[in-house]
Amino acid sequence: MVQEGMGAHMKAFLILEDGTVFEGKHIGSDKDMISEIVFNTSMTGYLEVLTDPSYAGQAVVMTYPLIGNYGVTPDMESKKAWPDGYIVRELSRMPSNFRCEKTLQEFLKEQDIPGIADVDTRALTQVLREKGTMNGMITANENYNLEEILPKLKTYQVGDVVSKATCSEKYVLPGSGKKVALLDLGAKNNIANSLNKRGCEVTVYSAHTTAEEIISAHPDGIMLSNGPGDPADCISIIEEIKKLYQTNIPVFAICLGHQLMALALGASTYKLKYGHRGGNHPVKDLKTGRVYISSQNHGYVVDDKSMDSNIAVPAFVNVNDKTNEGLEYKGKNIFTVQFHPEACPGPQDSGYLFDRFMDMMEGAE
Repeated sequence: MVQEGMGAHMKAFLILEDGTVFEGKHIGSDKDMISEIVFNTSMTGYLEVLTDPSYAGQAVVMTYPLIGNYGVTPDMESKKAWPDGYIVRELSRMPSNFRCEKTLQEFLKEQDIPGIADVDTRALTQVLREKGTMNGMITANENYNLEEILPKLKTYQVGDVVSKATCSEKYVLPGSGKKVALLDLGAKNNIANSLNKRGCEVTVYSAHTTAEEIISAHPDGIMLSNGPGDPADCISIIEEIKKLYQTNIPVFAICLGHQLMALALGASTYKLKYGHRGGNHPVKDLKTGRVYISSQNHGYVVDDKSMDSNIAVPAFVNVNDKTNEGLEYKGKNIFTVQFHPEACPGPQDSGYLFDRFMDMMEGAE
């Protein structure tokens, strides 16, 4: 039995910039799309992946073979879905969960995200691992012209996605404890929630807020969030972060925030061959030698060798590829991590970092 609206007979094609073509079934919205194709190895949490603003400007391949089996539940990490496209092996048509509100197919259509199912996502992931992240196109046009499409794929750029992903105006999550300023570079809801449930009053600011406005509110701590795109493109934001560094306000930064703080202090970032995206990445705390399983979603990393060791030293390292996963700033109440301690669903191992931030704010008075 084929459900209505499943694009049952509609073929779709995923065309990569190296000319590789995968054929599958069309799902989601009917439009064509060109984007950067990245893969995520999480086994659960497809809704959190879809609503994570860090995926703005990218299309996501899920390596886990069955997606959508618990439908769409109220677990969104932001108000809408962000990826340009969605690529799965099998899209579950009959979700089963007592919290299910609709099918994933209905959600993709409603969010205007085109996708493709029945693709060998593991073979596709191997291509992306071997050749590196590539741009690609999803189209339902069976008469596509490869010669016309490939030059378009090569010129696609993610662009200024932080401006798209940030909030339009500041808002406050009330609390009776410490006051935290959260710079929203494309933040997942759970960052503010993780602070809020520790009693903090969280004021969420747009990515383009001046340092002066944040400092004049006298926060007890500043949180720099995750977000999408190439960190080196955020030139004006980096200038404001430099000013935040000059204060003595404790700062905790995650993912893009971690990269921008490093760039503000003279370090450089580079693009990984295929990024870290999933809920199973081991990171080692260099102080204790302990390894934590972390949730990650990033394509760029800080080159820790480019950081002046008088300013900051590596605090965490990725166990798999030895890339930098965190920095501790000397003489400052600042620590930054590349992974997501607020991840839901996913490992809760590194949630203690929020407690560490709370301790820093206690000592900062």
